[in-house]
Amino acid sequence: MKASAFVYPWDVNGDPDAARRIAALGVEQVTLASAYHSTRALTPRHPRHRIVTAGHAAVLYPTDERWAGRGLRPYTAGAWAPGDAYGEAAAALTEAGLDVHTWVVLAHNSRLGADHPDTSVVNAYGDHYPWAPCIAQPATRAYLVDLAAEAAVRPGARGTELESLGWYGLTHLHAHDKTGAIALGDAGQYLMALCFCPSCRAGYGGQGLDPDELAAAVRAALEPLWRGEQDHGGWVGVEKALGDEKAALTRAWREETARTLQEAAVTAVRDAAPDGFQVMLHADPVSYHVGANPGVDPAHILSVADGVVVPCTGGAGLLTPFAEVDRPGAVLAANFVVVSGMGGRPGTLAADAERAAGLGATELRLYHAGLASDGDLDAVRDALARR
Repeated sequence: MKASAFVYPWDVNGDPDAARRIAALGVEQVTLASAYHSTRALTPRHPRHRIVTAGHAAVLYPTDERWAGRGLRPYTAGAWAPGDAYGEAAAALTEAGLDVHTWVVLAHNSRLGADHPDTSVVNAYGDHYPWAPCIAQPATRAYLVDLAAEAAVRPGARGTELESLGWYGLTHLHAHDKTGAIALGDAGQYLMALCFCPSCRAGYGGQGLDPDELAAAVRAALEPLWRGEQDHGGWVGVEKALGDEKAALTRAWREETARTLQEAAVTAVRDAAPDGFQVMLHADPVSYHVGANPGVDPAHILSVADGVVVPCTGGAGLLTPFAEVDRPGAVLAANFVVVSGMGGRPGTLAADAERAAGLGATELRLYHAGLASDGDLDAVRDALARR
């Protein structure tokens, strides 16, 4: 199976050995960030720094004229990725013999929500989620589609992986995050992700729901969780909380909204890209899930994109619904964290990859070549050598 490692430009730029070291892992490809959210990242081998602090979501290349005069536009990076940081890193990685694909984070942007609060998801209590742009809003959708096309199709890139192309919810590792005291479970996370901005309120109305009554029902359904009672779990828990009809109608609105955005973004990328450009989405096969791997309908998304990147560190079972779709040539990339300090298991990568292949995986994604220790990278190199 072909393997690709995730990389940030700051892992490569300023380190003359980085590209060669990544190629020596045995990967054929790198997935290089071109648009990324705020982060604080370790760079354990860089000759000039050990910590990089990306203060806000940013594009890591110079933007073009498409953004002139627009209220919603991407932010450029600060000192952590100056100039065309993406292009500089891509050139070094290509010279080392690696295929370069872009890594584009879309509906996850705290700076956008801080500067434009009306773009954010608003929960049933009226709280804004500045990290989560509401993907139902027309201006936000237009911004995300254009960002997808620009950030994906960078010079020399042979494909892209689009992350967070769907609904985002409460779960987010925010600065000094303090939201883990209540075990919300699947149902609670869904209820806390339901948006009540004007666009979503109108969307619920189009489904025959009264948005005020729905918000009140969501708040009432969450009360037992605030008292510490157990979530009933899964979609059954949402149906029990809201009633079957309300639950189904909210899901119908959200799934249609995400589906049409995904179609528009992939179309925009293809229109801007050369022939043969691969377009993949980070995805979860449970369609009501939210986050960096947003829920999708497997059959639909594989009719739109060339493939999916599926989280498999906790087990590769999420691959199965995608593998069951009759889509010849679809790429199913099993994504494994290979950083021990982040819960990864690089020592079991060979066995994990074999199990994933048995469940339909056709490629591997390794998170993350820049963050991993030398020992973790040694284990990755050994595992890939046994393919």
